[in-house]
Amino acid sequence: MNDLLVEYQYYLVSEKMKSTNTVKSYLSDLENYMYYLENKLQITNPENITIEHIKKYLAYLKKLGYSATSSSRALSAIKSFHKFLFLERRTPTNPAINLASPKLDKKLPTVLSVDEVMKLLNILTDDTPYHLRNKAMIELVYATGLRVSELVNLKLVDLRLTNKMIQTIGKGNKERIVPVNDYAIKVLRQYLLESRPKLAVPSKEQGYVFLNHLGGPLSRQSFFIILKEMAKEAGINKEISPHTLRHSFATHLLEAGTDLRLIQEMLGHEDISTTQIYTHLSNQKLKEIYKGAHPHGKNEI
Repeated sequence: MNDLLVEYQYYLVSEKMKSTNTVKSYLSDLENYMYYLENKLQITNPENITIEHIKKYLAYLKKLGYSATSSSRALSAIKSFHKFLFLERRTPTNPAINLASPKLDKKLPTVLSVDEVMKLLNILTDDTPYHLRNKAMIELVYATGLRVSELVNLKLVDLRLTNKMIQTIGKGNKERIVPVNDYAIKVLRQYLLESRPKLAVPSKEQGYVFLNHLGGPLSRQSFFIILKEMAKEAGINKEISPHTLRHSFATHLLEAGTDLRLIQEMLGHEDISTTQIYTHLSNQKLKEIYKGAHPHGKNEI
């Protein structure tokens, strides 16, 4: 079945346009699945796999101590693989078609309040090339909701500042255009004119917008460290990450009345259900406001 895995990998990359991390994760789960089938159940032909075999494997994962999230991810890979085999006519049936993925409790992401974001932005300075770079990055993420990978991979050719837009490549190599507000553009232009030329090393910079102390592209880990330090300096005690700014961007737009479909487009979410997590955050805040403002607000609602 290893040959089928190679074909499936090509299918994920070329047809489904899955990200490198997703492909790696799916293949890892499927390698474990196939090892179980071949060594525990002596099944080497995918045509012989039944729904009962898949259920046995999921029970095996539970016995090993897999979390509900990890088991659900493994099942997603298995369902996708069997769908591929059926569509490619490698198997006469799809044994996983009627297996429902377990519903997982969605953990609400950490979001900064508007006041906390303002505290963070207000401590950012432009007195050194590095400070101005940090200010431009944080302003841009909050202004656009970019993923950290999209931020650090941003290139000069992706900037459409005259049109108040930037172009980015998101998950699955999907391109999207994101609007940028005037203040973020002002800070970004200041960085590009005053700081980036001082940081750039021609043989290393490769056209990336944000550069490190060696003159090459900044890493995701470096931005994470920078953001943590800035948040600490601003007196923000929440566990903050680059995704926190993205969550805050989306939540604040929703609270201001922005249509959920527009937010979905700006974030680059393939499915609207992914974006709907922010409605739960907004409703949660509404409850908190109600409890604090209503005479009987201390009563649970």
